[in-house]
Parts: sequence; C-alpha cells; structure tokens
Amino acid sequence: AVVYTILLLALGHGARRLHVSAAYRAKVAMSRFEPTSFVNYEKLRSNVDIVQKRLNRPLTLSEKIVYGHLNDPHNQEIDRGRTYLRLHPDRVAMQDATAQMAMLQFISSGLPKVAVPSTIHCDHLIEAQTGGPKDLARAKEINQEVYNFLSSAGAKYGVGFWKPGSGIIHQIILENYAYPGVMLIGTDSHTPNGGGLGAICIGVGGADAVDVMAGIPWELKCPKVIGVKLTGTLSGWTSPKDVILKVAGILTVKGGTGAIVEYHGPGVDSISCTVLRQMTWPPQSPDLNPIEMVWGMATICNMGAEIGATTSVFPYNHRMRTYLHKTGREIAALADEYANLLVPDEGCEYDQVIEINLDELKPHINGPFTPDYAHPVSQVGATAEEKGWPLEVKVGLIGSCTNSSYEDMGRAASVAKQALDKGLKCKAQFTVTPGSEQIRATIERDGYSKIFGDVGGIVLANACGPCIGQWDRRDVKKGEKNTIVTSFNRNFTARNDANPATHAFVTSPEIVTALAIAGTLNFNPETDYLTASNGEKFKLVPPTGDELPTKDFDPGQDTYQHPPSDGSSLKVDVNSQSNRLQLLEPFDKWSGNDLVDMQVLIKVKGKCTTDHISAAGPWLKFRGHLDNISNNMLIGAVNSENDAVNSIKNHLTGEYGGVPDVARHYKANGVSWVVVGDDNYGEGSSREHAALEPRHLGGRAIIVKSFARIHETNLKKQGLLPLTFSNPSDYDKIRPDDKISITGLQTFTPGKPFIAIVKHSDGSVDELELNHSFNETQIEWFQAGSALNRMKELQH
Repeated sequence: AVVYTILLLALGHGARRLHVSAAYRAKVAMSRFEPTSFVNYEKLRSNVDIVQKRLNRPLTLSEKIVYGHLNDPHNQEIDRGRTYLRLHPDRVAMQDATAQMAMLQFISSGLPKVAVPSTIHCDHLIEAQTGGPKDLARAKEINQEVYNFLSSAGAKYGVGFWKPGSGIIHQIILENYAYPGVMLIGTDSHTPNGGGLGAICIGVGGADAVDVMAGIPWELKCPKVIGVKLTGTLSGWTSPKDVILKVAGILTVKGGTGAIVEYHGPGVDSISCTVLRQMTWPPQSPDLNPIEMVWGMATICNMGAEIGATTSVFPYNHRMRTYLHKTGREIAALADEYANLLVPDEGCEYDQVIEINLDELKPHINGPFTPDYAHPVSQVGATAEEKGWPLEVKVGLIGSCTNSSYEDMGRAASVAKQALDKGLKCKAQFTVTPGSEQIRATIERDGYSKIFGDVGGIVLANACGPCIGQWDRRDVKKGEKNTIVTSFNRNFTARNDANPATHAFVTSPEIVTALAIAGTLNFNPETDYLTASNGEKFKLVPPTGDELPTKDFDPGQDTYQHPPSDGSSLKVDVNSQSNRLQLLEPFDKWSGNDLVDMQVLIKVKGKCTTDHISAAGPWLKFRGHLDNISNNMLIGAVNSENDAVNSIKNHLTGEYGGVPDVARHYKANGVSWVVVGDDNYGEGSSREHAALEPRHLGGRAIIVKSFARIHETNLKKQGLLPLTFSNPSDYDKIRPDDKISITGLQTFTPGKPFIAIVKHSDGSVDELELNHSFNETQIEWFQAGSALNRMKELQH
C-alpha cells in the first residue's frame, strides 16, 4: 500500500487518470514476440475481488497473484500450507536440457499445439572450455541433433525457440517475458528470478509444464508466505546478493519449503547501487533510469531456490515501471492502472517475518558444499583455517543467471581496473559468464571485456557453463582438494567441476573479483591491503557500476526463432537409433494391489540433491534419452551401508555393483524396489529425470524424512510414491537388506497414512507409519501409472 501511494504521488493523479484511460482501452501484448497474446489484469482483479470477499482479510502480494490465477475462485478451498490450488499460469519457459523431456511428453500427449505462450531456451548444453565463440561453435556441432529436435518441435507445436548463444533462460525471461502480476512456470529451479519484476515465477518439472501447455489446470499446494522486511540502505561492498546470502543462512536450505518469500519494507528501494539510493523520482536524466534495480531484486529472487522456497517476489514500484519502458514493453501504463493489485494490502499477515537492516548488513560468502552455510567475508578466512579448508583461491567465476547484469559486470570491472592500475593481475584463474547476448555485446562494446581480459580473465559463452557443471576444468585433478569462489547460486559437492574435493563458495561478483585478485579466502577488501607492482600497499575502494550503458544496450545478434502460425504439417524426427533422443513409452498402471516385499535398493545417508540423484555435467547430453541417462541414477548418493558412492549390494547375486546396474538387474528379474533417504531429499535443480529414472528402472516408492517441493511433485507425476516417515527416527530402523511392503493402497485417500511392513534378514519385522501428501487428482496419477497416462485417459 505504501509503495502504491508513492507511485501515485510520483506519477501524479491527473496524469495517471489520463494515462490510464488510454491504456485501459487498448490491449497490451504480453511480449513483442506474441502480439496476439494480451496481459489480462482485469481477470486478475476479478479473481482477487472474489477471493478477498470470501476470505474477508487483507492479502499479501503473493496471494493476490496466485489466487488471481485460480481456475475456480468462487469454490476453491484456500488454506495456506494445506489445500491444493488449481491454477491457470500465463506462460511456460523451458531450458534445453529439460525441454527435451518436456517436449517428448507433450508429443506423447497427442495435442496439436500449446494452449499458452511457451518458449525454449538453449543455455545448458554449452560446455566452457576455451572461450565464448569457440565453445559456442563446438556446442552447436556436438548438440546439432538436439537443437534440431527442439527447433522443429517448437515450430510444430507453437513454441518460441531461443537459439544457442541467446543467453540464460532467466535473463531472457526478465528482459522479454516477466512483468508485474504474471504467473509463469519454468522447467528450471531458478525460474523465481522473474520475481525481481513483480512476477510469480515457479520452477517445475517437465510434466507440470505439459499440463500448463495443454491448458489443464495446474496444481500447487497453497503456499505459506514468509515476509522479509527490509530496512535501511545498502552501501559500500554490500550488494543485493548479500541479502539472499543472509536469508539463506537464517532459513537454511529447507526453511522456505512450501512458502513464497515476499520482500517488503522501506529497504526495498535501496536494492541497487549508490546512484539509485540517492536519486529522486522521476529521474532528472534518462541515464539515471533505475533499470539495474530490477536485476538486484532478481538476484535475490533467483537464489531463493536455495532455501527451498516455491518462489520469491518484490512489490511493483517505479523502478519496475522504468525497466519495462527500457526493455521496450508497453505494460507499464497498464500496471499503473492496476498498481493496487501488484503490492501487498496494508495489514496483511505473513506466516513468518524476517527483518534485515541493510545498514548493518555486511558482505557475505556462503559455503562450502551447501549454499546456506553463511559467513561474513571478514570472518571466512579464519573459519577456513580452523576447518582446514584450502585458503588459496584457484578460480574465481562471475556471471550466471544469478549475477550477470550490466551493473554486476560494471562493479566487477571497477574492482579489476583498480588492480590493473596498480600493475596487478588475478592470482587465481578468472572467468566471466554473460547472462545474455545483449549483456555480452554491451560489455564488449563498453570495454569491460577488455578489462576482464587484461586482468587475466576469459569471457565464456552466454550460457550456464560452470554453474551447472558444464566446465572442462583441467587445472586440478579429480580428488585434489582446492577452493573456488563464484557468483553462482548453489555449490553442492562436485556440482561445478565434478570434483568432490572442490570447496566452492558463493558470493557477489565484486567479492569474487577481489578474492581472485588476492588469490586467497583470507582477504577482506573492506580492511585488507594489496601490494602493487611497485611495492606500494593499497586498499581496493568499494566498487561502482553504471546503472545503464551511456550508449544504451547493444542487442547483439538476433537469436530468436518465431514459430509459424500453423505448424501442423511439420514433422519432428527422432531417429530410433539415436543415443540422445528417445520417444517415450507409457509407464505401467498400478496393479490394484499392495506393493509387497520391495527390496531396499539403497539407503541414502545425508544430503541427497537432484545432482546426487541425476548428475548434470557430461550427462546433460542424454536428457532426451531416458534409458541412457538412467545410467546416472543415484551414482552420487552415499550408501549408508559402506559410506561409498555408487556401490551397493545386489541381494540377488550377493555382489556389489553400481546403483543403476543393480536396479536394472532387479527390474529384469521382476523385483520392485524402494529408496530410503534423509531430510530434504531432492533439493536443488528441478530436473524431473531424478524422478523419471527411478520409475524407468523399476522403482515404486521413495521413503524419506522429508522432501524438497519440486522433487516430491515430480515423483507423483511419474507414478511413484513419495512417502515420509511419520516418525523421522524410523529412518534408523531401516537396514540396507530389508524388504518393505506398503499396505493400504486399495483405500488410498488424501490424508490417510500407509503402514509399511519392514522385514529384516534376521526374521524380525517392524511396522512403520508413512505419510503422504497426495490429493485426489494425484492419486489418479498413481493409479493410471503417471500424470501423462491420466491425461490420455481423460481425452477418451
């Protein structure tokens, strides 16, 4: 409400009425690429009015946008944290690694065309080796079959196609598709990046994307809402990245599960650099337009995935308005008309409130091995010495979808330039990943790329690269203990370089640059000195970065392929002999009986992310071939029996083997199996392959202490049973050689627990209660064998 009042005062009431009357009469396109798909704030307002009358209370911003997309606002049961909502998102976005399986599933559905605007973004399959141009050319050659498939599938089914080299999906969405109040789902866990523009953007698996592309109501458990109240002002070395690093330290990797994180308070307007903090509205100079404010908020929302949050969002404000103008969209005038919809109601209540005083916030660095292990930069060196972490920084990496805006690059370049002026280069290797073609072209034109090169850095392709393990790293051997610092979003074991001994730390681009120059974790740029080439001691001054390039943005190459108006006559070829693409066969239906004497395949010990369940890196090339990629199933998980990875006992032969090999042997011999796991099982990336692979290799249930949201839904979509111990300590009762029966499937109903009969090899038996979160629709998925099977049933 406060933001709305400020916005009205800034715009002027008379100007607003005149402005809005024109906007109200005109239809406004959702994007310049889809001139016939329009923003529908009126529908949003209508739904919110209906729900608000029913609930009779003020609503948070998250609730307004989510409930504004309800399929049935009159009758939908709404209870935060309990009921399932049926929603109609506005659009879908898919990155190339997940789009393969999503499009294969859509093809299997038999539908002729997508029902909502949808896009594919080629960003995951480009491996970082020598530099941008060569790496991109190599990727196009190696992945030609996959790119051709995605391009032709997009053309046939009405999906926009962003070619390799375009940039990272989340940056492209921010620049072209996100807007205040839109609901977008994306097949990548960092889809929440769009919350920096007041959007509700949620990461999902490909099967969820298929529902939305098919026009079927999409289900989401009604989110709780965590409020983060920001006060004070950012200054010095502290950046927007430090806000989410601090929040991650508070909430941990599972503290946001089942919730939307909603930022509010007077500190919201300081999420950018010094010029913005001191400027007035409206700006006196067009060069001071606050475009970078949006990217600072997007950084915070992006990394909200690391606390398990459904998504994160900021309220609409004048900086978003300007960003929409500067990115060539006409939505701002319409957003002004509906501004009260795009901010929280005064007096709304949050399920939890965290308050962060930005005046007191210091630069942070999180890690190693988990993104919620938070340290002030001033203390990490001492902690590293105490813990035995390598102090020497081997590589500093900046960019990624989290931090690759023009301001990010400018602030990092300002630090690098100070070192160059003193005759220094980076002691560590240094890489730069632009988020989009627009950013790459602009930093090259404006000299930032030269600065990075002169200081010893290399500019990589506009892609995910090392952030997701697409990094041909050769400076250390596998198993060699070393430290890297990145401006990425997550740092799970072996994620970046496939080396489990790499200690990866996450921080802001400017801190990465400073540590790469110093070459050690034991360096605090706020207080410590460097030695110039002439022996002079000097301190780095806090970084600066222009809000906008003075010559405006250079768009670079045109990398978008618009689908034809009618692609029905087009053909999508999948070679039956391909080792990269494979058409899907339906999973088997439920037999109608209880699941009896299932073998425990593996009892997983400790953290088990989707990287552990379905590794990325070199495995990304098989994302369109379910059988081939299933050879990576759980190869990174730790076996509780022997503390080894990818070494489990085959209880049919008595020999030890790799997890996928044993699973295949069980399947071939008609033995169903289960996985037993620990807390927050399946955290991290949204990759639905982590659910497809167990189903494909004969798994029936995954029994754990708790699940990450996206993975639990993905398992349900594929006809598996994700179950949780009613008593978490029952995890300790399971032995690696147990056989487990799950009873009560004939009376499978929402809220009713199952009983597991656990038979031990010594003849003893335990009975355990297992909970589930299935609703009636999801039970139908299980009974049909998968959500896709159920979709086909409903077509007949």
